[in-house]
Amino acid sequence: MSNERTAATLPSADAGSPANRKANYRPEVQGLRAFAVLMVVTYHVWLGRVSGGVDVFLLISAFLMTLSFTRKIESGTPLRLLSHWLHLLKRLLPAVVVVVLGVLAGTWAILPQSRWPDILDQAWASLLYRQNWLLADNAVDYYAQDHAGASPLQHFWSLSIQGQVFVLWPLVFAGTALLSRLLRRWTGEDRALFRCRPLLTVAFGAIFAVSLTYSIGQTATNQAHAYFDTGARLWEFALGSLLALALPYVKPGKLARVVLGWAGLAAMLSCGLLLTVDRSFPGFIALWPTLAAAAIISAGQSGSRFGVDRLLTWKPLVALGDNSYALYLWHWPLLVLALAGAGITAPNLVQGLCIVAASVALAVLTTRYVEMPLRGWHWPKRRAWRTAVVIATCGAVLAGPVTLWQGQLTAEEAAAASQPKELTPGAAALAPENAGKPTPEAKIIPAPAAMKNEWADIDGLCTDENVPADPLLQGCLQNNKPEKVTKRIVVLGDSHAQQYMAALGPIAKSHGWEVVTLLKGNCRFGGQSPERDADCNAFNAASSRYVLDHRPDAVFTVASLTHKDAPYETEVPQYLEGIRPFTDAGMDVVGIRDNPRFNINMPECVQKNGAGAAECNVPKQESLAGSSPLDAYRGKVPGLHLMDMSDFICAGGTCPAVVGNVYVYKDDNHLTKTYVQTMVPMFEKRLLATTGWR
Repeated sequence: MSNERTAATLPSADAGSPANRKANYRPEVQGLRAFAVLMVVTYHVWLGRVSGGVDVFLLISAFLMTLSFTRKIESGTPLRLLSHWLHLLKRLLPAVVVVVLGVLAGTWAILPQSRWPDILDQAWASLLYRQNWLLADNAVDYYAQDHAGASPLQHFWSLSIQGQVFVLWPLVFAGTALLSRLLRRWTGEDRALFRCRPLLTVAFGAIFAVSLTYSIGQTATNQAHAYFDTGARLWEFALGSLLALALPYVKPGKLARVVLGWAGLAAMLSCGLLLTVDRSFPGFIALWPTLAAAAIISAGQSGSRFGVDRLLTWKPLVALGDNSYALYLWHWPLLVLALAGAGITAPNLVQGLCIVAASVALAVLTTRYVEMPLRGWHWPKRRAWRTAVVIATCGAVLAGPVTLWQGQLTAEEAAAASQPKELTPGAAALAPENAGKPTPEAKIIPAPAAMKNEWADIDGLCTDENVPADPLLQGCLQNNKPEKVTKRIVVLGDSHAQQYMAALGPIAKSHGWEVVTLLKGNCRFGGQSPERDADCNAFNAASSRYVLDHRPDAVFTVASLTHKDAPYETEVPQYLEGIRPFTDAGMDVVGIRDNPRFNINMPECVQKNGAGAAECNVPKQESLAGSSPLDAYRGKVPGLHLMDMSDFICAGGTCPAVVGNVYVYKDDNHLTKTYVQTMVPMFEKRLLATTGWR
């Protein structure tokens, strides 16, 4: 790869190095990069939202890379792709390793143990440039307002996309250059159409059109996934490449350059304020910041003292652009760790300024003492294998600690799980016969590393006659069908209904019951109600039709609704209206009381303060209604059977985070699978007594 400052990342790892500046270096682009990183940092720290600055980085990186590769092709310089990729990794990886190691140190010192496994997984994903796919698979809310609960590494999604494009784009250049030579050789003519620049324009134009179409469709149907999808972002890179190819032919006058530059800067800076970037990107609305950046680049050197380039070439701004890569890497983890350490959800002005100042200081140190020395080190440049050794060494510096830490967590998880059952009685410790008996000393289960696996298990997708006809119910799940079905039950509702499958599933298996679940997150089952959104009402209506069509013996629901703040528990909106068609058709309906919700993550509270801490043992009157809402249902609908397991969740006037050496909750409102499993004997006894089933 040439020494010209044209191959960049987000922001460029080698952008702005004075040693590398050539006559073709464009300082206004470096100033644009500085504005973009300032947008990202400012919006994250103080506004708690997404700015569109990342989209500007994507366009700039492709723009600079296209200038470099096009110049090589047109001058006949060999592309040497392997050497290009190795030198690129050598520039990018050291800063990544330093930042991730710093994040791991902060994670160990500040964050609760239950968050460690996910962060270690993301450390691998960041190192291997696949963070975006990890977040897409988990549908992570990157733009959540509470950054204290976010991962300090999730901002690596954009670097991962760029890393993938930095592999793909050179292949496009190489393939196009080869096609250009073949066409001229086969035809014996050197037509303008057969030259590389027109062919590259066609190639990137096609990528732009296909990717933008895909992005619009995906954003409309699955925006949380599309946000991290490389395919939905390729058009932004393609736009940068098309800009670089067209730039020699775009020659606006002085006045036009002044207008283009300032209009572009105003549009770029206002993007995150005027548009709902977080909920609508990367569809067609992302054209706003990318076209704004394209306008600024097209304005270029205006030749006027009123041009925006006078601002963009301001030395302090260009210097910030020189450190923009490291600043992007550092600002997000410092924000997340600072908020988590302080126990706040958003910084005030002074706290935010401290975070930004620390980020800038670490960025300057990383650029000066990590990036620049390695970039100027001549030994690796002499042989490709030497560069590969440097890359492998950097990877090993991070991979070693991550591997050891994951191994330690796995061992701790196994040790906790292998304890004798009598040491971890869970809900059984609250049974009347155990009243007053102390629970023996033991490790609390599940181990923090296993907490992410604490959702109730359901065997698989619905099969045969249980498959719904309505596409709204395509997530239908069921337990393994018994050889002889003695009862058919459908579970309706949300995740609070799902969590009881940890008890209902084993009970169903022992009694020969077939259980089908129709569940939608944050959608408690009930009749049509304006208190639910349209999607939830539609899902509940579809679920009701399914039940009436399939005529199971019984329906299982959650019959009350808890809240984090007062009133702490209410009736489910239109609950009786929702279940009455089932009872009218002769079906039993089981309605169980909801479990408490809290304003804190309960297992994290224990890991930080200990199981006996007052804040981890919330008063019952701040968790559940004094009088159960289920009482209001009694006698109103024949066939409705009401269950209340709250005495095995709350006891002695409190709702604790740990009972019988078992975590009761996996977060701030969901029961752990392990705890519900300890409730099975009591749950079965109460279910059979309530319904009269055998």
